[in-house]
Amino acid sequence: MTRTTSCLMTALVLTAVATLPRVALAQDPTWPTRPVRIIVPSGPGSVSDAQARWLSARLVPLLGQSVIVDNHPGAGGNIGTTLGVHSAPDGYTLTIVHQGTMAFNPHLYSRLAFDPLTDVAPITDLGVNPLLLAVAPTVPARSVAELVKLAKAKPGELNFGSPGVGTPPHMASELFKRAAGIDVVHVPYNGGGPAMAALIAGVITFSIEGTATQVPQAVAGRVGPLAVTGPKRLALLPDVPTMVEAGYPNAEYLAWTGIAAPAKTPKRIVERIYGEIRKVLASDEAREWFGAAGAEPRADPPEAFAAMIRADYVKWGKIIREAGIRIDQ
Repeated sequence: MTRTTSCLMTALVLTAVATLPRVALAQDPTWPTRPVRIIVPSGPGSVSDAQARWLSARLVPLLGQSVIVDNHPGAGGNIGTTLGVHSAPDGYTLTIVHQGTMAFNPHLYSRLAFDPLTDVAPITDLGVNPLLLAVAPTVPARSVAELVKLAKAKPGELNFGSPGVGTPPHMASELFKRAAGIDVVHVPYNGGGPAMAALIAGVITFSIEGTATQVPQAVAGRVGPLAVTGPKRLALLPDVPTMVEAGYPNAEYLAWTGIAAPAKTPKRIVERIYGEIRKVLASDEAREWFGAAGAEPRADPPEAFAAMIRADYVKWGKIIREAGIRIDQ
């Protein structure tokens, strides 16, 4: 064997040895070795629940283990989130998180058993969903500008409904109220169904509700759609402008959901979970499934998702404090 050949062989061996840890890390035979649980801090039938069940079914073949959805609703998502983020940081308990639990609740509740900035290891956002501003059929407003003009002519007389204090529709409405500079009264209901019934009946002036709830009523002519809070128009309502197009860019709003692990979960496990979820959300099936509900799949890296949580935490903390909104536990 020549000296050149010997050196080449040595270099190849060293290169192979150097790559062994990476291969082991990518495959990670130590996780998972048992079922993985996804805690949903809301009840069956919620957006978070639907996304968790859809995702879990597609993670099973990728992880080689069962993925169990475990619902723990209550206190605006605080009960399930507390349980999830304080579980063992071993990758076997994950939690569905959203703006409510990560950005709203820390400022709405006087006491919270978790800190979204220190107790959570963000993995990725799953999807974003715009909302739709619509007025009751009896309201003489066919544009956002007309609604704002009406509200300014009657300060404190018009109202808006939501599924409850601190919900995304409530917060999106507060954002619109702030952007438009109007004085309108919040009427919280116990869920989206009663709020929608009140809008159709003309009991409330307007609502900003999820597209899955609001769009069918708008298409049927039961409510008057004025604007989409997201950056794009909706396929089912192509003539309805976005908030930006309507002249209210500061009222743009996207609700989001994501998934997280407890803080101190090993980075290799977080990255493995993220990698598998990214595969699922990059599929045509994901785009179709999320799109059917007016949503869009996402899969930002853990660092980017963590930055988004921090930014929303600061943004909504300021809005909630200035609006004086609180929920007593």
